[in-house]
Amino acid sequence: MNAPVGHPFDTIKVRLQTAPPSQFKGTLDCVLQTFRNEGIAGYYKGATPPLVGWMFMDSLMLGSLTVYRRVLNENLFNPPSDKSIHIPDATTRTQLPLVGHGMAGILAGWTVSFIAAPVEHVKARLQIQYSSDKSKRLYSGPIDCSKKLMRGHGLHGLYHGLSATLLFRTFFFFWWSSYEVFNRYFHTHTNLSNPAINFWAGGLSAQVFWITSYPSDVIKQRIMTDPLEAGKRRFPNWSAAAKDVWRRDSLRGYWRGFVPCFLRAFPANAVALVAFEGVMRALP
Repeated sequence: MNAPVGHPFDTIKVRLQTAPPSQFKGTLDCVLQTFRNEGIAGYYKGATPPLVGWMFMDSLMLGSLTVYRRVLNENLFNPPSDKSIHIPDATTRTQLPLVGHGMAGILAGWTVSFIAAPVEHVKARLQIQYSSDKSKRLYSGPIDCSKKLMRGHGLHGLYHGLSATLLFRTFFFFWWSSYEVFNRYFHTHTNLSNPAINFWAGGLSAQVFWITSYPSDVIKQRIMTDPLEAGKRRFPNWSAAAKDVWRRDSLRGYWRGFVPCFLRAFPANAVALVAFEGVMRALP
């Protein structure tokens, strides 16, 4: 999940993930260089694709998550003896085991990947255009970027990085299983209201997700920003990108840009989960 207010954090993250180790000394240096060379607008490069796409992505992810929870519960973990009995979503939530929540998270992550992959691909390519002069940039905007990818490489070019996106979103297992762990804990051991529980569970589970998935995100961004032209492409597969990260910066390379990502994750996802759960409770 994302929001326009979190985009500058994402831009800094992507630049740290994809730039050579010598380009930025760290997060603060990246922030300062971006402002010095490109101004405030530099932080918002590539903001349009997620601004348009994230609404659909979040809706699809959370909607499919609810469906997968119910399907797994009714058909795998707690099938009713009478198939005509419908188990309401509230019952599903209490009966589905933690592994079921994790499995539903993976399926929801894979489902949304088919929208997320092209959105994140275009976003990343726009974010690493460092020139402040628009005439010197390869892409003038998201539509121009999409057209050039399609024209030069077809639909496959637009969906470049889909397999890495699917792998990255497999870690949704940890997000949604830990979300349920935190929910159960706060309901049992605190007197917090439901919105407060959703806020803390949403924020903390997002942190768990990023801690477990971040190295795969670094590799995904390397793949998505790799030149696609013949003779210029560096990473023919996921393994080649992973080895390149190690060769350039060893273990540390898999965690470049983690700080801005970690800072953004809690508030952005905590608020989103409060809204989602509030809507779910309001539905008949």
